Amino acid sequence: MATLLYRLGRASFRHRKLVIALWLAVLAAVIAAMSLFGGVGKLNGDFSIPGSESQQALDTMGREFPGTAGTSAQLVFTAPAGQKVTDPRYAAAIDQTLAGAAKAPQVVKVTVPAKAGTVSTDQQVAVAQVSYSVVKDDLNSTSLDQLDATAAPARAAGLDVDLGGAALGGGGAQPGAQDLIGVGVAVIVLALTFGSLLAAGMPLLTALVGVVAGVAGVLSLTGVAAISSTALTLALMIGLAVGIDYALFILTRHRSQLAQGDDPEHAAGLATGTAGGAVVFAGLTVIIAMAGLSVVGIPFLTVMGLSAALAVFAAVAVALTLLPAILGFASHRLAPKPGSRAARREQAVADGPKNGRAVNAGEKWVRLATAKPWLTVLAVLAALGALAWPAKNLTLALPDNGSAPAHTSQRAAYDTIDNAFGPGFNGPLIVLADNRGAANPQQAAATIAKDLKELPDVAAVTPPSLNDAGSYAIVQVVPKSAPDSKATQDLVTTIRDKEAAIAKETGASIRVTGKTAVSIDVSAQLSSALVPFGAVVVGLSLLLLLVVFRSIVVPVKAALGFLLSIAATFGAAVTVFQNGHFQSLVGANGATPIASFLPVVVMAVLFGLAMDYEVFLVSRIHETYHHTRSPLNAIHTGARHSARVVTAAALIMISVFAAFVHSESMILKQIAFALALGVLIDAFIVRMTLVPAVLALTRHAAWWLPGWLAKRLPDLDIEGNRLTHNPQPAGPTPAPAEAHR
Repeated sequence: MATLLYRLGRASFRHRKLVIALWLAVLAAVIAAMSLFGGVGKLNGDFSIPGSESQQALDTMGREFPGTAGTSAQLVFTAPAGQKVTDPRYAAAIDQTLAGAAKAPQVVKVTVPAKAGTVSTDQQVAVAQVSYSVVKDDLNSTSLDQLDATAAPARAAGLDVDLGGAALGGGGAQPGAQDLIGVGVAVIVLALTFGSLLAAGMPLLTALVGVVAGVAGVLSLTGVAAISSTALTLALMIGLAVGIDYALFILTRHRSQLAQGDDPEHAAGLATGTAGGAVVFAGLTVIIAMAGLSVVGIPFLTVMGLSAALAVFAAVAVALTLLPAILGFASHRLAPKPGSRAARREQAVADGPKNGRAVNAGEKWVRLATAKPWLTVLAVLAALGALAWPAKNLTLALPDNGSAPAHTSQRAAYDTIDNAFGPGFNGPLIVLADNRGAANPQQAAATIAKDLKELPDVAAVTPPSLNDAGSYAIVQVVPKSAPDSKATQDLVTTIRDKEAAIAKETGASIRVTGKTAVSIDVSAQLSSALVPFGAVVVGLSLLLLLVVFRSIVVPVKAALGFLLSIAATFGAAVTVFQNGHFQSLVGANGATPIASFLPVVVMAVLFGLAMDYEVFLVSRIHETYHHTRSPLNAIHTGARHSARVVTAAALIMISVFAAFVHSESMILKQIAFALALGVLIDAFIVRMTLVPAVLALTRHAAWWLPGWLAKRLPDLDIEGNRLTHNPQPAGPTPAPAEAHR
């Protein structure tokens, strides 16, 4: 593979104008496809599982109760302290507001508080339900604003009016200014790493091309697939981070070759053949892991994984072709200037340590970690174990308006309803009764409502509502507990367990649905898929690293290190979001459960990144050990050559992910926090500290492989040993005028 990539790098360098023209054509094609067939306006925010009980019931309700097929909003009226919403002047203002709301765009029904029974016992709060004819994603961009405008009479009368409900909920977020924050930090890191603005700009340029190609490709599919804004932002976030990192790895090796006096074309080919091999491996692991989300069997998660995989594929393709082409235009100008800090640093790395002293900070750190490896291993295990401990209480749910930013209208409406009516009113359950087998449908529905009201943890049950044919009935059940609580999950299970008894008593069957039940079903399926998915990911890492390093210890160490990183990341997420500690650091307000799909998404992404850092660090160690047979010297030499680039890559990843932590989307906030912290833990604590210590403990045994297995494994030459020790002919060098054109 190294030879093939070497030839690809040289060909891209030599035919740079053609390569750039082809990439411009690709960008034009995907942007045109996005304009014609998709776009941001067609993004979908549906988090559901087709075929689940809750979704089947929703589909039936859409057919039998057309008024319930769309989304809904709430107008929450709050009277001033010491007064009541039932006072004549406030009641008149509310009536005027609701009359206007009934005429608002796409509204099909407004249920007044008195009829819905949503006037608080102290009569200070009233809630009106507004039903729409379409689902949330089909609402016009101005519909909610126009609904809010109808509250002008109530506000003029002195009432506080907040707009809430499912129509304003959602976990997605559009890309915004946070992208530029991550890029800004990346510029600083790259400039410090290379000591050259020209070199620092190249990874940013190529990453931008990859992101545009990947994101535009995702958006072009919104016309035929349900793609959420969260999926788009995840693709952007990952595509930007890996795009910069992959270019950084190749460019660093290219400049090192130039510093040693190598010809630019040969240096570009060698960098693509060596560092490019690790890029292919790292990119492939991320792509496989993200595409592997499809095995969970949840459509929105499948789309999310495939969108991110497409962005990573674009980043790999750009790094292997467009970057060498751009290197061709830069030619010798990328070589560190004689006497510069970058040149002295490259020379020091090439010459090695003098008098046994470390050359750079990365080598110093690894020497410290390997001085007493047992102590290092125990310290890391203790620290990560303590960080991971809260993960045992991990609770999964889809974030609702209760996790919205404190300054938003939907959060104010949620909190007001919680305080006035109890937590369960923000997440009522809908029980759909199929009365086709009942002798008396109306009596059967009444009996079902009565039985449900007697269940523990039920605060209220509305009178049943039958369709015109009487074949189906809807009963709304309000839990005493919050939508994301364990008690509400248990209540859903209890109701479903009563189906057989209810069918025997009434002849009718029941199914539980509603937003809360959908969230519970999604979380349950994702929880059950977490262990199998984790086993697949860990098994894949063992297999891939076994082939790459032809060792038993290295893959096992890498897999266990990955599990430590994941456990510590989940534990920290639980501490911050679920337990509510240090929330000011992430801009959160109030404890909230972890997003249902965060664990599998974070596992997939961190798996690829962990293997990325593992390959770049350990491949240099393995290469040195292969020639010196000195385990400790190989660890120190490998750190000397690779620690700086791994550090820079990790800092860029962290900055890109951390830039999204202050997103107003709780789902995106949690994912960004977990990825940023996960990279920090895996790169600096596991790969740069624990891995060298374990290799120092195992010494020669770290590179042992049974002979029978060695004969059966392919030799991929990820490290490019055949290239570095059997140099390819350099070929013709472009004339200076051409090289600088």
